[in-house]
Amino acid sequence: MPPTGKRVTTLEIVGCKRSGRKIVALTAYDALFGRLLDEAGVDVVLVGDSVNTVLAGQETTLSATLEQMIYHGRMVRAGVERALLIVDLPFLSYQVTVEEAKRNAGRVMQLTGASGVKLEGGQAMYETVRALVDIGIPVMGHVGYTPQSVHALGGARVQGRGAEAGERILADAKALEEAGAFAIVLELMPAGVATPGSQALEIPTTGMGSGPGCDGQVRVLDDRRG
Repeated sequence: MPPTGKRVTTLEIVGCKRSGRKIVALTAYDALFGRLLDEAGVDVVLVGDSVNTVLAGQETTLSATLEQMIYHGRMVRAGVERALLIVDLPFLSYQVTVEEAKRNAGRVMQLTGASGVKLEGGQAMYETVRALVDIGIPVMGHVGYTPQSVHALGGARVQGRGAEAGERILADAKALEEAGAFAIVLELMPAGVATPGSQALEIPTTGMGSGPGCDGQVRVLDDRRG
């Protein structure tokens, strides 16, 4: 999608799946790289809580704060004029109560100018996603390997191996779709799970280490420089 001066919307991202055009998503943490990605024609710019590991040097994303995400979200917005801008909700900013999730997601939207937020988790996040969508906050989901659950998952490990585990991931993705998410990240799972999972959903998927069968790919920009 070349730069047009018109902002990409969530409806256009959903439309990519219907038209068969692959979605390109990359992370950015500041105005400079936000601008470079925007001018390159990237569809989605994600301000990921990976900023905590990539730039802040922390071992996991768990200590990322809401203020940190808002700060980097505002910087990236200064450089992004066309791409869809999505900001990660950090650990414990949305898991405690639905009301707190609404308040924190609303702050992110209000203070960064983002077009939506991303959160991790499947069926357990149904009510939260539904509540955010109901008040006008677009939500991108994230299932499979979810970095905020790194300790519960036993590290950065491939998820969905085995029929039962694969079915659980699909159930998580389906729950997010039913709750109103406009797209879902499928991270670190076998292509044999991600590809049929993508085909079973009406909303688009972006894969990260999950094979080529997703509706697009999302990558951490700093990893691409390595």
